[in-house]
Amino acid sequence: MQVIILWVAVTMSLVTFLIHTFIGGPKVARPLLNNTSLPIASKWLNYYCWHVTTIYTLLMGGGYAFVALNPGKPELVVFLSILNTALALLSAAVAIKGNINPFRFPSTSLFASVAILGLLSLFVS
Repeated sequence: MQVIILWVAVTMSLVTFLIHTFIGGPKVARPLLNNTSLPIASKWLNYYCWHVTTIYTLLMGGGYAFVALNPGKPELVVFLSILNTALALLSAAVAIKGNINPFRFPSTSLFASVAILGLLSLFVS
């Protein structure tokens, strides 16, 4: 396992958290909350999902950091990398369904980048 690549994954996870929170928040969450045409349950469930992602993007960095400090525990890297791959693919699929270029959704490339780094850490010696 390549610990240096794991630390890059930690950094990329933090970048993902910061972009989601401080750039995405004003551009996505604030307009969602200001929207008056959505059904109230849909609006607040979307807001809840926004915060699930906020928590996850912070904790994924913590997970990669834990393994970087405990390199004998690669199972968490496998889990996080599979989950991040799934989230990148989901982001791309949702964008495509909305007739949007998948790379206009930062989640597509950010989750993919972290997933690739996690997988690389497992296979590069």
